[in-house]
Amino acid sequence: MTNIKSICVYCGASDDVQPSYIKLAEELGRELAKRDIRMVYGGGGVGLMGACARAAHESAGDVLGIMPRFLLSKERIYEEVEHRIVDDMHTRKQMMFDESDAFIVLPGGIGTLEEAVEILSWARLGLHAKPMAFLDEDGFWSPFFELMEHIIDGKFTPASFRAALVHSDTPQDAIQALMDKVIVLGE
Repeated sequence: MTNIKSICVYCGASDDVQPSYIKLAEELGRELAKRDIRMVYGGGGVGLMGACARAAHESAGDVLGIMPRFLLSKERIYEEVEHRIVDDMHTRKQMMFDESDAFIVLPGGIGTLEEAVEILSWARLGLHAKPMAFLDEDGFWSPFFELMEHIIDGKFTPASFRAALVHSDTPQDAIQALMDKVIVLGE
C-alpha cells in the first residue's frame, strides 16, 4: 500500500508546443484519475497544465489548482476544478508542496525547471523526503540529467543524490517509480 494520495504536476503553460507534449500531459491526467490520485498543479487552463487537469477532471479525477492572482489573465484558470487563488508565487509553491505527497515534472520552461530544482534543493537540504519523477517520451529532460551528473562528478552534490533523480518515459512508470521511492523511504 502506498502513501501517495496526491501528486503535484509541474509543467509548461504554453499552447505553442509539440502536440506530443500535450498528449503526454493528457495521458498523465487520465492515469492519475484512474489510480484515484489527486492532481495538484498551478491552476492554469493552458498548455500542458490545462491538458493534464482537463484529462484528470474528465476522467472523474480530483484536481486542485493553485494560482497567484497576477497570473489569472495569463494562465487562465481552469474553472471546472477546485482552485485556490493566492497572493504570490511563494505562497503558490509552498501550498503546492504542502498539498502533495510526490511530484511529476512534465516538459516545460524556466518556471517548470525552477519549481523542480527548488523541490530537489529542499530534498538535498533534508527538508523533505517526497519523491520526484521527470516524465518525457523524447529525452526532453536528458540535458538536465547530464547536468546533474556533471554536478555530482564535480563533487558539488554527493553521488547518493542520484537516488532522488527518476527519469521515466510513461505516466505509469513515473507513478510506479514514485510509489517505489515512498516504500524505500518509509522503511
